[in-house]
Amino acid sequence: MGRKQAREGSMQVLYQMTLNDDFSDEALKSYLDNFVFGEQETNYIIDAIENTRENLDSIDRSIEENLKEWEIERVARVDLSILRIAIYEILYREDIPIQVSINEAIEISKKYSSEDSFRFINGVLGGFVRSLDKEE
Repeated sequence: MGRKQAREGSMQVLYQMTLNDDFSDEALKSYLDNFVFGEQETNYIIDAIENTRENLDSIDRSIEENLKEWEIERVARVDLSILRIAIYEILYREDIPIQVSINEAIEISKKYSSEDSFRFINGVLGGFVRSLDKEE
């Protein structure tokens, strides 16, 4: 296993939390009890979920600011979960290059979402990264 599986696991648990509107520690524990991950993957998932949960308003605001003529409520929950994990990585994981976070988000969307979702994911993340560049 590796970080790719940890990202997918993070997206899956975040998707489940979003659908159930339950971002509790119990929901995370339940997910981890039902799937087998190595120690590094488990640590990544815990960090991703905890940081995403703690910064959810800021992360969602970043997504909303880069949606063109869309409301965040209209975004497919799988795509929203993928975007949240990618933005978490870009903002809070200096050990992961931005381009890797974007590429992995695109690959996850190709695996778990609709046929054209990867274009949407790429567009939102591209706009987000450009907005970061303007701030610097």
